[in-house]
Amino acid sequence: MNGPQFDDSRLESPDLEQHEGLRWLATAGARIRRVALAEPHGQLIRSDRPRGVLAMGAEARLVRGVLEPACPVPFMAWPGPGLPAWVGPLDLAVILGSSDTPGWIVQCAAEAKRRGASLIVAAPEESELARVTASSATTLIPLTEDDPVAAAVSVLAALGELGLGPVVHPELVADAADLVAESCAPSRDLSENPGKELALVLADRLPLIWGGTTLAARASRRVAEAVRRACGRPALAADAGEIRTLLTAAEACDPFADPFDDAGQTQPVLVLLDDTKLPDRLSGVAIDLADLAESRGLRVVRISSGDPELGATDVERYITLLLKGLYGAAYLEIGLTNA
Repeated sequence: MNGPQFDDSRLESPDLEQHEGLRWLATAGARIRRVALAEPHGQLIRSDRPRGVLAMGAEARLVRGVLEPACPVPFMAWPGPGLPAWVGPLDLAVILGSSDTPGWIVQCAAEAKRRGASLIVAAPEESELARVTASSATTLIPLTEDDPVAAAVSVLAALGELGLGPVVHPELVADAADLVAESCAPSRDLSENPGKELALVLADRLPLIWGGTTLAARASRRVAEAVRRACGRPALAADAGEIRTLLTAAEACDPFADPFDDAGQTQPVLVLLDDTKLPDRLSGVAIDLADLAESRGLRVVRISSGDPELGATDVERYITLLLKGLYGAAYLEIGLTNA
């Protein structure tokens, strides 16, 4: 296979404790807590149930994945660039911003305010988005750093308090992030570090990533993006039909072949997210994909959000799946980078 070769010895370097990417992942729980502890400016009243909810901005699709099954009113994650005509004074607009929010989102937020909609805005207090949306009908969740996931968790908690979605406890979500950081810490040996193990499997293979639930599918797309950035090779998160087609088309592996004689051949690897926690109608799909991959001699890797008996919420499971995948991508990049 062309390109840099993976060196797993780099994953045991003592210098990794200071690696910027790993430190960012390790502090995910702390960022979730900091955003959650920030005092919102303005408060929505639970009894004021909106006619509909519109979300836009970073991680709006995560908010949709959590709310759609439980929201008692119509919900839409809006891709822009203009505000839908139906948004008005009876509706709620949820805007997830940052210190550098795209101009079209700022314009849509200002238009939603002009039309009299209630707003929940996650943005830095001094940002343009916060300025144009300031009103008595706006709840501002102040951000001190750019972390779209941390902002989304606080927004989901606020929506849960309003009865528009499931109850979300940011502290428990942060605890889930901390558990992943502990298990994937640089000081942990490869044999007991799921992030390093995932990187080793992906080092010379093309990932086909599948998550059966809405949030697992969302996590699979984020992980695929991170893997592509890490190695510069294809990584696909897709539905079961597309992955089945690619698995069927893949050349069957010869278990007796010398891997060094066919170094240019890159085989797929099937990555299943939480395949043991699927509803009955989807568990058969996961089994079918795994059986197909194994019948062709392909590797199957599973990323789990933990023991179902622990009763983790959907958001906690999402964070666990996402961070395990992101750690794998980070260690993959480290193993492919010359010191």
